[in-house]
Amino acid sequence: MPRATNAPASRKRRKRILKKAKGFRGSRSKLYRTAKDSVTKAQQWAYRDRKNRKRTFRRLWISRISAGAKINGMNYSRLMEGFSAAGIELDRKVLSDLAIHDEAAFAALVAKSKAALEEKAKQAA
Repeated sequence: MPRATNAPASRKRRKRILKKAKGFRGSRSKLYRTAKDSVTKAQQWAYRDRKNRKRTFRRLWISRISAGAKINGMNYSRLMEGFSAAGIELDRKVLSDLAIHDEAAFAALVAKSKAALEEKAKQAA
């Protein structure tokens, strides 16, 4: 009896890998064996970098908020402490956008943060 290789499934599997490897250079996009390795490695990097992207954006937002806070005479950690004392629950993405595009609104938030910190200091004393 002849050996059955299930050619349609094999072709579909190889085609799927080569489709993912489209745009890779040289044999990485043409030959199945090298394409399979390249696609596997690319997927590992993609998984890792989805986590890294969240980290890098958070760092960017914090540095923008910090720069806006320094312009208004405060540092980042005191500003965030004041926000929690004042009950302001804006995330860092929104705060960084305000610090860049709407300085007046950000300055008003910093003033509220300062007032909340002063109130907190009075209650502690």
